[in-house]
Amino acid sequence: MFGFFKKAAGDENIGYTSTHLKGVETDKVDWKEKDKEYWKKVLSEVQYNVTREEGTERAFTGQFWDHKEEGVYTCSNCGFSLFSSETKFKSGTGWPSYFEPVEKGHVGERKDSKFGMVRTEVHCSRCGAHLGHVFPDGPQPTGLRYCINSVSLNFKKKD
Repeated sequence: MFGFFKKAAGDENIGYTSTHLKGVETDKVDWKEKDKEYWKKVLSEVQYNVTREEGTERAFTGQFWDHKEEGVYTCSNCGFSLFSSETKFKSGTGWPSYFEPVEKGHVGERKDSKFGMVRTEVHCSRCGAHLGHVFPDGPQPTGLRYCINSVSLNFKKKD
């Protein structure tokens, strides 16, 4: 009946860590040097569409929109720390939302004027993966809402 609550095709097998990152010293790789063929080979079809072609997963379909464990959300493409569970909040949008990145320089921003609207697109500053958008309607202390696609994220549970 409510098809929009179904997971996005290809999203069900992603898990908490992208398989291409297992056993890799992620901070020693030059992720910006990776080409289109590399990303197509190591990412799921949905991850590639969202993170490399600036797509969007359907609301309420991603694995992290209602996720409540404590830990750190990392980039699904390169493993860079992006957001803490301490800054996650329920926005009602169907996408994971945070009021600030784990560190200021970890998430980059650029103007996005696609689809007849002007928004601020956010991406991983280490590898350039598209994450989602940031809006000025979040809670204090920042007043920001980083609206992020689940397939752009992995999760490291707090020890």
